[in-house]
Amino acid sequence: MKAGLYIVATPIGNLDDVSIRSQKTLNDVDFIICENPKHSLKLLTKLGIKKKLYTLHDHNEEKIIVILGEKIFNKSIALISDAGSPLISDPGYKLVQHYISNNLPITSIPGPSSLINALQVSGIPIDKFKYLGFVPKSKNKIENFINDLKNENQTSVFFVSSHKVTYFLEELVGKIGGRQISVCKELTKINENIFRGSGKSLLNKFKLSKKNSLGEFVITLEGNKKLNENSKKITPNVESQIKKLMKKNSLTDVVEIVHNLTNVSKKAIYKKALDLKK
Repeated sequence: MKAGLYIVATPIGNLDDVSIRSQKTLNDVDFIICENPKHSLKLLTKLGIKKKLYTLHDHNEEKIIVILGEKIFNKSIALISDAGSPLISDPGYKLVQHYISNNLPITSIPGPSSLINALQVSGIPIDKFKYLGFVPKSKNKIENFINDLKNENQTSVFFVSSHKVTYFLEELVGKIGGRQISVCKELTKINENIFRGSGKSLLNKFKLSKKNSLGEFVITLEGNKKLNENSKKITPNVESQIKKLMKKNSLTDVVEIVHNLTNVSKKAIYKKALDLKK
């Protein structure tokens, strides 16, 4: 196998989800960088793979780069996380940057991702979405997090810990009502469960049974529809911009420029521009 960094996605729960390419890569590389060797060994043992493991976490990334030294330049190295696609709310960014700065090859071996899985089964529009990482731990930061969600017109997807999920839903219901939400529990595992509906209906389910709040969770929240509706409107200021730009630009360029500046839909801008040309 050629020297370089191989970023390998691993199962998020069900070990049978490992791809043939991921298995072959892990088997062929010189060694593996992982978050938690004890966790990674479960997968590697199932696959019959024995490799030297280096532990990489948020607090030792620069140290590991130094320890690896020349190996980075002449060895094939796999990077895996405890579950799913590496670097998504997991360590590895500095390592990747080190490879890039030294003009060394990097390859991504795609595979399971709890974010994509959660979006797919949410029943919420996902033509546009924003990933927000983990819900903060402190109450003040959770409040700020939810306040930001109020003004988000795209679908949002994020992680929340088991001991915060019920509290988070309580705060969400109190500050944001009427928007659809999906809470995915233990994706691909035996206890997988997907709760869909309004925040209030889901909160009642979590309060009804403490078992519902046990596990790992990915939340998908519908965007603010009112903001989406407003984004389709042509205000006097937007109309003025269209008029000015039409003097020196093609219709296609005007639509693209105004859309990028205002987030008004291209269809609405096009229609207004045609009306102004009459």
